[in-house]
Amino acid sequence: MSIAIIGAGAIGSAIARNLARSGISASIANSRGPQSLQALSDELGPYIRAVSVKEAARADIVFLAVPWDQVATALKDLGPWNARVLVDANNAVEVRIGADNVPSFHAIDFGGRASSELVAQWAPGARVVKAFNHLSAGPLASGPKVDGGRRVLFLAGQDADAKKSVSDLIIRLGFAPVDLGGVDEGRLIQFPGGPLAVINLTQLDQ
Repeated sequence: MSIAIIGAGAIGSAIARNLARSGISASIANSRGPQSLQALSDELGPYIRAVSVKEAARADIVFLAVPWDQVATALKDLGPWNARVLVDANNAVEVRIGADNVPSFHAIDFGGRASSELVAQWAPGARVVKAFNHLSAGPLASGPKVDGGRRVLFLAGQDADAKKSVSDLIIRLGFAPVDLGGVDEGRLIQFPGGPLAVINLTQLDQ
């Protein structure tokens, strides 16, 4: 099973670090090309390899972790997906800079639709699973283990087999997966506004 990450910002890099920490090989890509990721691939080698976006999009499981206003562009012309798994690790958020130069975060309203529905629309044929978006980059990058247990990672989506693939990978990384249900439940972990967003929960060891 091949794994790739499109997006090498804070969340994409955190996912890459968890994969490398667990000895799982993957590729990573961004809009600026593999050369811009040389330092990251050197740091996380031999497990993480920098590639083009088109090559990354051919993996069996593809993580998408880019700013929301770049999602549609990032997915353009990457098909056909042929029922491969697309992990939507994005948050549909608008950043506004106030008069005091302090940013504020606002959820984008899609008229009752979950943001992952739009991701699926932009990637026809992909089996979309919402996951890896509810924690901020710091806790996610620090790994799964906390005193007395494992960090929880939530997931949501329509396809049971796709969710099992993502859940199994979450377990391999050492985290504790919690399946919230269908794509609509992804709103629960959407930042900002979701009641489970940025909540750093721990599943205690038995």
